[in-house]
Amino acid sequence: MTMRRYKVTVVGAGYVGLSLALLLTKRANVVLLDVDADRLAKIAEGISPLKDKEIEVALADPSRRPRTTIDRAEAYNGADFVIVATPTNYDPDLNFFDTSSVEAVLRDARAFAPNTTAIVKSTIPVGFTERMRREFATPNILFSPEFLREGRALWDNLHPSRIVVGDRTDEARAFAELLRSASDEAEVPTVLTGSTEAEAIKLFANTYLALRIAY
Repeated sequence: MTMRRYKVTVVGAGYVGLSLALLLTKRANVVLLDVDADRLAKIAEGISPLKDKEIEVALADPSRRPRTTIDRAEAYNGADFVIVATPTNYDPDLNFFDTSSVEAVLRDARAFAPNTTAIVKSTIPVGFTERMRREFATPNILFSPEFLREGRALWDNLHPSRIVVGDRTDEARAFAELLRSASDEAEVPTVLTGSTEAEAIKLFANTYLALRIAY
C-alpha cells in the first residue's frame, strides 16, 4: 500500500526543526520556514548551519533538502501538518517557559491554513496544549515530544527510541506513522496518549537526564 505524500511545514531551522525536515523529505513534501534568511540560504545550498554529521551528509544530497522560505503564506498554504520547532527558553528566576514563538506560529497556522494539524515539538509546560486548543477553538493542536541530542539530532530521528504523540485521533496516528516510516527502523515503540501526559513525558525525560548528569 502506497503511503499518502503529505505536505509538511516545519517552522524553525534549529536542531529539532532541521533534523525533522531532513527526515521527512523521504516521505513528504517539506517546506522549512524560518525568520533567518541567511540560515535558510545556507540550507538551500547544502551547507549545514549546525554541527551535526548526519545533517551535513543529508544536506549534501539535493534530493534530501527541503524547500526553504521566509514567506509565511507560501509556507503554510496547503499544509497537512505544521510542525512547530521554535525556541521556548526557560527562565529559572521566573519559573516560566517563554512560549511566545510557539503561540505566534499557531496563530499564523490558523490564519493561513485553518484546517491544518499543528504538532508542537518545542518544549512546553504541562497544560499548554489544552490551553492553546481553547484559545484557538480547535482540537487540531497536538504535542509530540522530541528526544534528540544536540549534534546527533538527525541520527536520533532516524533511529528513534520511541515515538510519542499527545492524541489518539486519526491525524495523530498518521503523524506517528509518518515519523516511523521515515526512520531507518522497521518497528518503533509508539505511544498515543493525552496531551497533558505527553507534555509530562517530555519534562520527566529532561529531568531524568539532568539528574544523570548531576550524579
